[in-house]
Amino acid sequence: MSKYTGIGIGIDLGTTYSCVGIWENDRVEIIANDQGNRTTPSYVAFTDTERLIGDAAKNQIGMNVKNTVFDAKRMIGRRFSEPSIQKDMKHWSFKVVDDGHDKPIIEVEYKGEIK
Repeated sequence: MSKYTGIGIGIDLGTTYSCVGIWENDRVEIIANDQGNRTTPSYVAFTDTERLIGDAAKNQIGMNVKNTVFDAKRMIGRRFSEPSIQKDMKHWSFKVVDDGHDKPIIEVEYKGEIK
């Protein structure tokens, strides 16, 4: 059996933190983000001028609560009508709506438009 000699990429999309790693030369290396951290908060924020990711998004949540998204992983594969989604929505500062097919979608304002 031949040994795999390529490079592999793995993404850990966590509810709270996410990270990216590569498999190369028989070992895994977790890649640091632009701030030098090996994990990145699973946050995205939208402003009138830009989209912020990770630490930058998390750090400004107090000033932009309705347009800062976190816990998004909790919605993957779920129906809008599920009790767990309805319960979680009570704790989220961002808006989650039914897409018309019982799928939860996040609604934010970005550059002056509802997305």
